[in-house]
Amino acid sequence: MGQGLSFRATAVAVLAYAVAMAYLEAAVVVYLERALGADVGQVFPMRPVTEAPDLAAIEVGREAATLVMIAAVGMLAGRSRLERLAWAAVVFGAWDIGYYGWLFVFAGWPPSLGTTDLLFLIPVPWAGPVWSPVAVSVALIGVGLAAARLLRAGYRLRVRPVHWAAAVGGAALILASYVADAATLLEGGLPGAYPWPLFVAGMALALAAAVDVLRHADAGGPAVGEAGPVGPAGPVGPDGPITPP
Repeated sequence: MGQGLSFRATAVAVLAYAVAMAYLEAAVVVYLERALGADVGQVFPMRPVTEAPDLAAIEVGREAATLVMIAAVGMLAGRSRLERLAWAAVVFGAWDIGYYGWLFVFAGWPPSLGTTDLLFLIPVPWAGPVWSPVAVSVALIGVGLAAARLLRAGYRLRVRPVHWAAAVGGAALILASYVADAATLLEGGLPGAYPWPLFVAGMALALAAAVDVLRHADAGGPAVGEAGPVGPAGPVGPDGPITPP
């Protein structure tokens, strides 16, 4: 998909796919909740998981299929490993925000960004206020688009081991904030107070690494697999010369 398209056209196609994917998932959730006789968003206590393991297995499979769909679009849109990762981040973020947006259009849920949601089931239940995955998604879209634009323009993004370590460490802290009540949820209990300091620390660590990589984008020559035209004033993209942020 991205091999013959400009950055702008690729971005439009990727975002359109993510919004459509979000619509489909939100519609399925509304159908299932009403078929089960429940109101949209009434997930705690987790009766479908604790009392109907077959439904839980189907849900885990659906979540895994969603990740495959996101990865596939990233693979098709990108021209290098880093660009593919960047586009996958954009798809994930736009899909997640779109999912909540469509649910609100269809059923008026969530009533607020502070509403606690069941976010994921792999490998254990994740729970947190809606604002937290939305914040992660905004960061993924912003960083993903910035990285993809620079890479498409021929810049080299030097992602060092310290950057990967910070990104993984930040993600681990965010994950820890989501699974803090996993055992309680599996036993049919309700989530407790959200450990937001863990989330904030994780976001700060991961974003610091991403911003550092973007700020030090190298215009001296493209990395292998990330070639792009270079003019007198630096790399040139489909919309003209591009300078790093």
